[in-house]
Amino acid sequence: MTALEFQGQPAGAVTRSLAALIDMAVVDVMLVLGWATASAALFVTHPSRFTFPTPSWPEVAAAACGLSVIYLAASWAMVGRTYGAQLLGLRVVDRHGVRFGWVRSTARAATYVAFPLGLAWMIVDSRSRSLQDILLSTKVVYD
Repeated sequence: MTALEFQGQPAGAVTRSLAALIDMAVVDVMLVLGWATASAALFVTHPSRFTFPTPSWPEVAAAACGLSVIYLAASWAMVGRTYGAQLLGLRVVDRHGVRFGWVRSTARAATYVAFPLGLAWMIVDSRSRSLQDILLSTKVVYD
């Protein structure tokens, strides 16, 4: 099969999982850069009594969840794919095969982050849809 024959077909669980892992790494890098920026700002403003910020695990988890929702929603709303999806040739579309707007992108991102086990449903669904895809009438396809 050629790549064109896969275009528009539902993406499989392995490909989607790898894209999600790449996206998690992107969010992790953004969190570290945010921490480094905050550290630099603290150093510049108070160099004599500088100490590295040490956020608690709940603060880190809240920041990671919030940043994930923003990253996913913005990616899906603006270009229809995240960085991980871009690398693996995937696109998120509505049931008609077109990109959807900010409201649905934000709702999909929030459910994706709040209920990540919903992604496992794609393993048993005949069309490789997650629970988020079913609830919001979206699908992930090879592009």
